Amino acid sequence: MNSMNQVFLMGNLTRDPEKRVTPGGQAVSELGLAVNDNYKDKDGKLVERACFADIVVWGRIAETCAQYLKKGSPVLVEGRLQFDQWNTDSGEKRSKLRVRANRVQFLQRGPVKDSPGTEAVAAGVMDDDDGDHMPF
Repeated sequence: MNSMNQVFLMGNLTRDPEKRVTPGGQAVSELGLAVNDNYKDKDGKLVERACFADIVVWGRIAETCAQYLKKGSPVLVEGRLQFDQWNTDSGEKRSKLRVRANRVQFLQRGPVKDSPGTEAVAAGVMDDDDGDHMPF
């Protein structure tokens, strides 16, 4: 049986991107994303709720996200689900389901992050297909 693992999420960042560099020199950024979901309850009253997703971004996209995005930035993320498992220092098993983004589209126009001398128009798309895309 064929399968497909493709995720599209649009929402706002819940925190500033957390960038680090692996021992091999690869950039990786962790993003928190809130996706709003509105529905009407049995009484017809509008109920608003949010779904929170953890996003991991690698390479050049990770660097660009860390440079130009901040808490509250609206983004569209395309990627796939990734299930990670590890053991803590005390031997406890942990796991997390998150999205490994292969494309991040900035949805805000104008200056995005307060950075001296930096103004980016964040209506561009960053993806890891060929690395030739610019965020502005």
